Amino acid sequence: MRLKATAKRLLLNTTAIGAFVVTIFPVYWMFLTAFKPTRDIQADTPTFWPANPTLDHFVTAVNAPGFWTYWRNSLVVTVAAVLIALVVSLLAAFAVARMRWRGRGAFVVAVFAAQMAPWEALLVPVFIIARDTELLDSLAMLTGVYFMITLPFTIVTLRGFLAAIPPELEEAAQVDGCSRLTAFRRVVFPLLAPGLMATSLFGFITAWNEFAFVNVLIIKDQDKRTLPVWLSSFRDVFGTDWGATMAAASLFALPVLALFLFLQRRVGTGMTAGAVKG
Repeated sequence: MRLKATAKRLLLNTTAIGAFVVTIFPVYWMFLTAFKPTRDIQADTPTFWPANPTLDHFVTAVNAPGFWTYWRNSLVVTVAAVLIALVVSLLAAFAVARMRWRGRGAFVVAVFAAQMAPWEALLVPVFIIARDTELLDSLAMLTGVYFMITLPFTIVTLRGFLAAIPPELEEAAQVDGCSRLTAFRRVVFPLLAPGLMATSLFGFITAWNEFAFVNVLIIKDQDKRTLPVWLSSFRDVFGTDWGATMAAASLFALPVLALFLFLQRRVGTGMTAGAVKG
């Protein structure tokens, strides 16, 4: 039995390591290429470690026309969409998880359906709405679209977190003299912090990496585009500068990596923070 358990654990560990290598290798190759000299990138024999690492590609990417403009656009649109989605979804999730009202079941089904629907199917309707309302080439329209994309998932996720928090905690706080709003703020909200962090991380990644809607909604005013579109057209007169492209892609991925590293240690914590202690 012990030998069987050891073999099973070894198989699981080997599978996990293999999956990790397959998943992380493209990211590693992106960062590796960003630090390689151009002659090593174009060499016939690939190298898996930069013999002479250089920062020239990062300098080229940062100094490229429009880099900081597109970076700012991506950051503004993404952060605004995620914050608005968190506020609206928190209110909606609280209403679904804690209140009983006519049509609640239909609302939940509609949210799940919106979450499962492919967003690419909305490209044409959204374009027509933006055109008719004269919101093409507008960061406000782009923010609204990203808000629409991230909202169903955040409602579903926060509803699950709220449903897992016993309502008796709020009731106990209200018995002690707290209003419903105060009980939510002092008792439920600290317990909900992991859910807020998880949903904000997903929303940030979704909006930060979005490409199709930017390409459709931003037509004439190129200064309103975001980094994914800029990366797809990052070339020089000789063709694609792979070193600078990978350096720009690495800089593009850094905010997501930083946010993930900052939040991942806190997503699993705080599940019992704020509970009533007796």
